[in-house]
Amino acid sequence: MPVSSLPSPYGIGTLGAEARKFADFLAAGGQSCWQLLPVGPTSYGDSPYQSFSSFAGNPYFIDLDILAEWGLLKPEEYQSLDWGSDPAQVDYAVLYQNRFQVLRLAVSRLSRGDKFEMRGTLWGADWLEDYALFMALKDKFGGAAWLEWPKELRLREPAALEQVKQELAAEIDFWKWVQHLFFSQWWSLKEYVNKKGISIIGDLPIYVALDSADVWANPDQFQLDENGQPTEVAGCPPDGFSEDGQLWGNPLFNWEKMMEDNYSWWLKRIAWQFQICDTLRIDHFRGFDAYYAIPYGETTARNGVWKPGPGIAFFKTVNKTLGKKDIIAEDLGFLTPSVKKLLKDSGYPGMKVLEFAFGNRDEGSDYLPHVYPSRCVVYTGTHDNDTIQGWMASASRKEVSFAREYLRLSKREGYHWGMMRSAWASPASLAVMQFQDLLGLGSEARMNTPSTLGTNWKWRALPDTYDEKLSKRLYREMRVYQRLPKKSKQPFPAGDKRTPPKPEQ
Repeated sequence: MPVSSLPSPYGIGTLGAEARKFADFLAAGGQSCWQLLPVGPTSYGDSPYQSFSSFAGNPYFIDLDILAEWGLLKPEEYQSLDWGSDPAQVDYAVLYQNRFQVLRLAVSRLSRGDKFEMRGTLWGADWLEDYALFMALKDKFGGAAWLEWPKELRLREPAALEQVKQELAAEIDFWKWVQHLFFSQWWSLKEYVNKKGISIIGDLPIYVALDSADVWANPDQFQLDENGQPTEVAGCPPDGFSEDGQLWGNPLFNWEKMMEDNYSWWLKRIAWQFQICDTLRIDHFRGFDAYYAIPYGETTARNGVWKPGPGIAFFKTVNKTLGKKDIIAEDLGFLTPSVKKLLKDSGYPGMKVLEFAFGNRDEGSDYLPHVYPSRCVVYTGTHDNDTIQGWMASASRKEVSFAREYLRLSKREGYHWGMMRSAWASPASLAVMQFQDLLGLGSEARMNTPSTLGTNWKWRALPDTYDEKLSKRLYREMRVYQRLPKKSKQPFPAGDKRTPPKPEQ
């Protein structure tokens, strides 16, 4: 359940009352985990996988009612604004126009000495300085990507940076304060969720956006030329789903350089994520074994080539430096023997998607529940897949027939409950469902269709959809399949637990 999909009267889900209400629902339903999409500030296409920063939080998620409780806003200053006409869809254009003017008003009433309910501290965080300057410069240049900025700023010449830091001091402070507000609310919510016996599963994209503070501030960590342009970009090759492959466009990592400095940037990135969440899903795990490199400027992914990634040495460095962490490896797609070996050597649980299981009745599938290892995470579908009801309506007749037979599905029970039941009954240590599937929604509630733009990342739950009737049914299913939470809050205990920062008093 992404934060963005929570109900709220202000256009998008936030870290406020509805997030706590959802945590209450999860606890009442016998759940132990809440998985999220990445929570960074969105950029191109409003995708949480294309963010302006690997470290910053999404300003849209800051709850305005909490800001009013802190005395930073008056209700009439935000309740009367247009936040979109459809409560079941996020209108990102309206948010962009209205949200920041409200946040600027709130920040104007802050000073560095204010603490309110602020938790922890971000002052002095190295990523915060770069991010705030990056966002201030983006505003100065009308939202243009950093590759379009003047050369001296694009290439971070020290004299030019010092000049704009003085010139844009107030704007830089604004972006810093926005992050203070976000993480104050985030850590307060996380503490509430954890006290309910629920761990938060975060999501870390393997790649970062080209137009991001990450790339602009750390160009030596990426495959860029002397002008800052990528030499090759990320994607995946043509397959049965896309004859042109997928051209993601993210800059690729300079793994040789990263290895020389002991993967310091990556270690900071992962360590920060474990200050935000309890368990971390790392997206596109196979990219650490081998990555697909497409020449910059190509219009499709057809002409890419596979190149070796850092392999197990990277994860050994993570374990040595950060300690054992609760990590889930997104190991979907075509897996070579070397990828399977990397997964085994890492010790991380991989993913199983039930909707992928029914393409070939004769040869079987690694996604059929009876062959799951216990150390894996099963999903009926992820944010990149259709809902269960949508899949049943759009998959081939052969696949649907096999699914009905194998899973013993019936309309009386509901196809969505039958498929979820089969996931809960599987040997998988953890079973994660899309909230849309608990509601039995169709393709209209799909979160993302890869390689498309314009309709993704918008779905939202309507108010009062997570009610007592649904939580009771969910609890009964957990009891039947012996999935009620144990004492441990985390699905794959690995030590090194972090408690949320305490309020500053």
